[in-house]
Formats: sequence, C-alpha cells, structure tokens
Amino acid sequence: MLVSEILAIKGKVLFTVASNKTLAEAVSIMTEQDVGSLVVFDRGRMVGLLTFREVLVATQRAGAAWEVLPVEEAMLKDPVVAALNMEMDELRRQMVEHHQRYLPVMDDSMLMGVVSFHDVARAVLEEQSFENRMLKNYIRNWPAEDQV
Repeated sequence: MLVSEILAIKGKVLFTVASNKTLAEAVSIMTEQDVGSLVVFDRGRMVGLLTFREVLVATQRAGAAWEVLPVEEAMLKDPVVAALNMEMDELRRQMVEHHQRYLPVMDDSMLMGVVSFHDVARAVLEEQSFENRMLKNYIRNWPAEDQV
C-alpha cells in the first residue's frame, strides 16, 4: 500500500499554523480540531511540525510562560517527510527510525497531507479486512470435488 492510498482512506484535511503564532493559539487549534499535529508554515512554505510531544517539551521548558512562546521555538524543524509513492513499510520504518509519529506528505514542495501512526494502523486493518473478505469469497466459491 502506498502513502497516497493511506491519504485517500484518511482524507486530505490539513491543519496548519504560522510559525509566529503562540503556543497557546496552536494548542487551541489542536484541541478544537482534535488533531495531534499541525504543519508549521512561514511565508507559504513548510518550516516545521508541531505535535503534542513538542508542546509538552516546550511547556515543561518554558514553565508559566509557555502560552506566549512562539510556535517556531517549540516546533520540530525539518521533519522527516513522506512521498506519495512511498510504500507503507518504508513509511513505518521512517516513523520508527526517526521517532516521529506524524509525517508530512510532500509532492515536491507541495504539502499533500499528514500521515500519523493511527492512519497507518487504520490502513493496515482495512487492507487486511479486504484480503480476508476476498479469501473467504474465494474459498466459498471453490469448485466442489464432484464438479471437477
């Protein structure tokens, strides 16, 4: 299964934040949209990724002043990205190797979506469910021995 197929299952809704916004504004967006990551943009291009992990680290580091901390000071700079034609096994390998639960999906310099570990798990379940249905259908329609 390709990353493009995972995005098709998930949908291509994107949630972004500007790098100069505050961490409090970013957390508000993440909470309202029920998402674990925001792609960070500056002057029309992706410059980073903000996930709940970066929010927690920045909150612990900044203490009571966490709310006014700019997103650019908390975000993951230059995150590992996935390509549309990347195989799911390679995607999972990249996520595990780089300890990154969310990967932006890029087509050259165009952001196409974000794939999470959850999206990968859902895609695997759907793929296995489809294969199971196909195998059961094949077995059910297997010719009887007296028909051969």
